[in-house]
Amino acid sequence: MTIFGKILSKEIPAKFVYEDELCVAFHDVQPQAPVHILVIPRKPIGSLAQLGSEDQALLGHIMITIAKIARKQGLDPTGYRVVTNIGSDGGQSVGHLHFHILGGRQMSWPPG
Repeated sequence: MTIFGKILSKEIPAKFVYEDELCVAFHDVQPQAPVHILVIPRKPIGSLAQLGSEDQALLGHIMITIAKIARKQGLDPTGYRVVTNIGSDGGQSVGHLHFHILGGRQMSWPPG
């Protein structure tokens, strides 16, 4: 079980900002921006690369949820970044699909 699986089962505490039957969102413990929230599906999916056509509604739900969370965090007026990492070359460190919402400061490009 990944660390995110343990967060979902409440074995590891997290500071949740959103929770529903399909996904949860919580503050990253090692924030890379003033606002750094992780959004993960409850369904164990390894990464974006493992999504199937049956996950279309889930992914749409997550994207709409990300926009709602960003608005609630006050990120809409100035903008924010949404990132998902895929595989080791993409920087993925946890084998569970997750999206980073990063905001509260000017983002640079290229990202790294």
